[in-house]
Amino acid sequence: MSKAESFIILKEDLQRYARVLGEAADVIRDQDVSKYPVFVAHQQEVSIGLPIIEKDKNGGNWNIHASTLEEFAAKNLIFDEKIDDFIKAYKDADAFVCVFVLSELGANFVFLPRNPEA
Repeated sequence: MSKAESFIILKEDLQRYARVLGEAADVIRDQDVSKYPVFVAHQQEVSIGLPIIEKDKNGGNWNIHASTLEEFAAKNLIFDEKIDDFIKAYKDADAFVCVFVLSELGANFVFLPRNPEA
């Protein structure tokens, strides 16, 4: 299987969480925590964000933590000189959720449609 095919399967696997992530993103934005929620999807342990989905408890393949652009910058996962580029690339939060995926394919930002049927 090619890397591109693996990436498509990975995005499809994560799409099942889009509704829950959308609701969490709304809370982050509505409570003025951040304009830029970022969810971290991983299968190992990470020390960023707050856990909101645990794979062992929901029968899925992913643990997901809620984080923000500000936390990514504070932990130097996004360098200060790249923050403006990140903001420009960040898709409409009413239509997409931003997921930072840590997988066998590496570390990638993915924007999942909140409502894939729309």
